[in-house]
Amino acid sequence: MSGIPASATGGTGRAPVTGAKPSAAGAAGSGGAASAGSAVGAVVVRQASLWNIANILTMVRLVLVPAFVLLLLADGGYDPIWRAWAWAAFAVAMITDIFDGHLARTYDLVTDFGKIADPIADKAIMAAGLICLSGLGDLSWWVTGVILFRELGITLMRFWVIRHGVIPASRGGKMKTLAQGTAVGMYVLALTGPLATFRWWVMAVAVVLTVVTGLDYVRQAIVLRRAGLAAERDAG
Repeated sequence: MSGIPASATGGTGRAPVTGAKPSAAGAAGSGGAASAGSAVGAVVVRQASLWNIANILTMVRLVLVPAFVLLLLADGGYDPIWRAWAWAAFAVAMITDIFDGHLARTYDLVTDFGKIADPIADKAIMAAGLICLSGLGDLSWWVTGVILFRELGITLMRFWVIRHGVIPASRGGKMKTLAQGTAVGMYVLALTGPLATFRWWVMAVAVVLTVVTGLDYVRQAIVLRRAGLAAERDAG
C-alpha cells in the first residue's frame, strides 16, 4: 500500500515481473516522501498550535497590563470612577486567566509557550497592581516586596530548569493567584468601612499562599533538576 494510484504506475496496479527492484525503490522513495511529508505536516501543526485561543487570551492579558496601569493612575490615582474602570480591566485579565487554562486543558491546547507565558502574564498584571497601590500609599511596600520577590524568583527558577523540563502551574499556584487577584481587586476599588478591613484579611491569606506555594515550587525545581542531571549522566 504505497498510496500511489494504479495509473501512476503505468498499469493495472499489479506488480510487474521484471523491474522489481526499481519498483521497490520507487515504493521506498514514495514511502520516504510520504514520511517526509508527514514530518513536515507535524511541524506545521506544532507551529500553528502556538496561535491557539488559549495562548491568544494569554497575550490579551499581557496587553491589558498597560491599560490597567493608566486607568488606575488616572487623575492622580484617587478618583473612584477611574479606579472602578481600572478594576474592570483587572477583572477581565483575571477572567481570561480562568478561561485560557480551561480551554487549554479541555481541547488539548497546552503548549510549552502557554505554560511559561501564562504565569508571566499573571505576574505582570499583579506586579503592576501591587506597585501602583503601594506607590499610592494604599498597600504596604513590604507586602508588595514579599509577593514580587517570590514571583520573580519562581520565574527565574522556571528558566533555570527549563532544559530539564517545564514546571506547570499547580493547583496551589492557581489558588494563590485567585487570592492575590481578589485582594488586589478589592484594593483597587475605593472601599471603606468593613470591606476595607476585610480586604486586609484577604491580602493576608494571599501572602501566606504566596510564600507556601513558592517553597513548593523550589522543591519541584530541585527535584526536576536532579532528575535531569541524573538522566544526562546516564546518557553520557
